[in-house]
Amino acid sequence: MPSVPPIPVVSYARISADIRRDEHGVQDQHKVNRQTAERYGWVVVHDFTDNDKSAAKEGVVRDDFEAMLRALRAGKLPNGTLVQGVVIVAEDRLARRPGDYERFVEAITFQDGRVFADARGSKDLYSEDVESMGLFGAVISKMEVRKMQRRMRRSHRARAEEGRPSGGPRPFGWNEDRMTLNEKEADLLRQAAKDFLAGRSLHSIARGWQALGVTTSLGNVWRVSSLKKTLLNPRNCGLRELGGELVRGADGELIRGKWAAIISEEEWQAITAVFNARKGHFITRDMEIGKAHRADYRDPVYLLSAIARCGRPRPDGTLCNTPMRVNVRKGAGHHDYTCRSKAEGGCGGCSRRGDLVDEYVSEAVLAKLEEKAFAASARESSWGGESELQSAKERLEELTRQWNAGNISNDLFFKLAPGLEKEIARLRAEGASFAASVELRQARANMDVAEIRRRWYLPEDEGGLPISSKRAYVREALHTVIIHPAGQGQKIFNPDLLEPVWRED
Repeated sequence: MPSVPPIPVVSYARISADIRRDEHGVQDQHKVNRQTAERYGWVVVHDFTDNDKSAAKEGVVRDDFEAMLRALRAGKLPNGTLVQGVVIVAEDRLARRPGDYERFVEAITFQDGRVFADARGSKDLYSEDVESMGLFGAVISKMEVRKMQRRMRRSHRARAEEGRPSGGPRPFGWNEDRMTLNEKEADLLRQAAKDFLAGRSLHSIARGWQALGVTTSLGNVWRVSSLKKTLLNPRNCGLRELGGELVRGADGELIRGKWAAIISEEEWQAITAVFNARKGHFITRDMEIGKAHRADYRDPVYLLSAIARCGRPRPDGTLCNTPMRVNVRKGAGHHDYTCRSKAEGGCGGCSRRGDLVDEYVSEAVLAKLEEKAFAASARESSWGGESELQSAKERLEELTRQWNAGNISNDLFFKLAPGLEKEIARLRAEGASFAASVELRQARANMDVAEIRRRWYLPEDEGGLPISSKRAYVREALHTVIIHPAGQGQKIFNPDLLEPVWRED
């Protein structure tokens, strides 16, 4: 007799907190799951893993859990491998919220003949009693999680009020006991605080630490975001924070921690004040607080931001081609387009006076608009897919009528209807996109090129075109503007060193 092939199942593993960041917990679960599968003559065809992810917290998306549900409903993995069951270590690894457990049961029982087991044994999820017990277990688990969370909050509060350190990863600057200082790290953090208050940027400090081979307490490379978070930690001056507020005693006074401080409370308050003052403001290159952001401050304020590119040749003959940044020097009266430094991916060797570049490009674009008689660009006003859309809608309506009349089976209807619905959705999207493009061309055509030129150089508060509108014309006319280097000591602006890359008509 031919042997029966083993049932293909997937292994699911989850752990809430992977402190060591080595995935040993979930790998151990997968090992147990394989042993369970072998015991029943099943074979694991794929591992679904949610490492360092809670199943109890709202808002946490377990990507592999969701992918497993999709595979169970489809009966196969994205590569076509069949899936007929799931193996886990324990049900609390699978779900701690009743809603997640219900979704899992619906997915695995979507087709008949599915298998399910944990380390204790197999379970028939098609049995209402087994499903009810699992759901009841998820409810109990959720209640236990909430009790545990309340206990943890009370414990954190008690430890904070006693001045004892919290748990979690070792904070940078302290030893594993979280009380005594790691002198080497503490000196670095102390100097970073002084340098920052003296005007040094976080980026510069982080780069300096990277060059020294300094890593976070978890062994990660220092970034601006992690350095900012570390400098803002009140633990540095011996204070403790809970829920975004400094911990105070019954008398309203700040509670001091029993651990050694690295900086003074005044220094920490000064660092906090600097970051708070920066919120909603631009920061100049010399670290001074600039003007406040506009409501739409994310929109570029210069004509060729993210459009101009560096044209300096590299040693291999290719161009640098790095998007140029805007640099505004104090007292210069104009901006510059400057290639980014080598540390930021550029060459740092090309810069050009921005107002003259903008004027040249503006005139070139306006001339292009006049040459093309831009107002005549609203040429095609009817969408060619209208009849195709109408035909698809009529076919779906006829299919529905035949099904309602009992002339076709459920199987045939639900096999054909989704394809027609998908086709109708695609055609409608194409029609909407075409209508939007026609509307844009009509809006542009309604403005005479001479009127565009007149408003181009006017201030916006005097009726001039907004920078976003001018950038739209620029982007529609050209791909980029390559700015070639002018040469050492060259002071005269040479427009021949600007190379507009025009879009094809």
